[in-house]
Amino acid sequence: MDRTAQRAPRPAGRTVVYDPSRTAPGTAPPLHVRAAAVLEAGWTGSSTVPSRSLYPHQWSWDSAFIAIGLRHVAPLRAQTELDTLLAAQWADGRIPHIVFNPSVPLDAYFPSPDFWRSSTAGRAAGAPRTVQTSGIVQPPVHALAAWLVHLADPDLSRAHGFLTRMYPRLAAWHRYLLHRRDLGGGGLVSVVHPWEQGMDNSPCWDRPLSRVTPAPARSFRRADLDHGSPEGRPTDLDYGRYVRLASDYRDRGYADGAGEFAVEDPAFNALLIASEYALARIAHELGAASTARQARAERLTAALVERLWEPAAGMFLCRDVRAGELIPERGVSGLIPLLLPTLPRDLAATLVRTMCGPHFGLGGTTRLVPSYDLLGEAFDPHRYWRGPAWINTNWLLEGGLRLHGERGRADALRKGILHTADASGFAEYVDPYTAQACGATGFGWTAALTLDLLHDRPAGGGNGVTAIKGEDRG
Repeated sequence: MDRTAQRAPRPAGRTVVYDPSRTAPGTAPPLHVRAAAVLEAGWTGSSTVPSRSLYPHQWSWDSAFIAIGLRHVAPLRAQTELDTLLAAQWADGRIPHIVFNPSVPLDAYFPSPDFWRSSTAGRAAGAPRTVQTSGIVQPPVHALAAWLVHLADPDLSRAHGFLTRMYPRLAAWHRYLLHRRDLGGGGLVSVVHPWEQGMDNSPCWDRPLSRVTPAPARSFRRADLDHGSPEGRPTDLDYGRYVRLASDYRDRGYADGAGEFAVEDPAFNALLIASEYALARIAHELGAASTARQARAERLTAALVERLWEPAAGMFLCRDVRAGELIPERGVSGLIPLLLPTLPRDLAATLVRTMCGPHFGLGGTTRLVPSYDLLGEAFDPHRYWRGPAWINTNWLLEGGLRLHGERGRADALRKGILHTADASGFAEYVDPYTAQACGATGFGWTAALTLDLLHDRPAGGGNGVTAIKGEDRG
């Protein structure tokens, strides 16, 4: 694909919308125009839904990725995306994984607001009273997204006080994770539900989930199966366990530390570290000291290596905090720390070999990195996070490859991402071998990260992930 030909204009505050009258008969509009049109179709007036049919509310890490793409075509709307999400932040600092749209019928998505009961069950944790949310969280991509949105149009950002609004909220979010979620005592954050990590039914969760008694099937109705094939979604048994964990957490008033499920995940922690670097850059921009955040990111990187690196696997593994052991499953999560700038060089080289080896096949049997080990017993090329390839994880790995000097592999992965997004209609996820579309099409973060890859990058290359490198100390 010709990158120059696909580059989009960037009018401040406006999204580029496809106008069929400007396209010659029989030709498709450029990829960047179709990607922007997906985001326009998902815009609610204050945020962007991941998918009108399957995910009709605002999702936390989806909105972070969507803002990263929107910044190229509508930087003011990208600011609004993050403002809307953080307006629903709880007093304890957590950013909920769903902010519910009150105009959407309750039966359109499960678990719905009446399941989470955030304003009552979450009162002690400081849940907002004026908006309904879930009570769990998702990966902390938000500070990275905020910094990239600022970089897209610094004058607009400063004029609107964007970073001034963002910084205290993001600092509170990071404090919550680092202070309330260090359940293993080793300095890393634990997730208390598979939905928090974002890779819902990854085989990495099978072992700790096996200890959870599932909720009775009659106690919930899965709205996701109205819009998605059962063969591509989590099983009813998985869902029953998800519901049990979430309802138990709710019934404890969303207090952390007592649940059956607590896992230190490499990707979640790597994204927190990347966002710590970004938060340091935000602090520096605002004239505040940033050295402490830089040092914290480096300490967290060391803790990640100490607690989750497994030399025999050639990658990072998840740690089951309750069992006190690493989980012997290779998921894409264990490759995501490649995006960290102070990752030891030998570990970065090993991750690249693992990514390109038989377990993930990049550049050989697969065009994109699958979500799970190709050789694993639980591998399924079509079932959600048990094998399909996702654009957001591949976008992170493209940035990690470029950050660590693997320009040729990064270029090839970028080309593969763009080809797949184009051919699949911006699919939610795809078969890693054939790139067959799975899940929803016209998916928000697929379109947004396509836009990001189609635009100019910071000096030195990279897809935005590299903006955390070379921190200014203050």
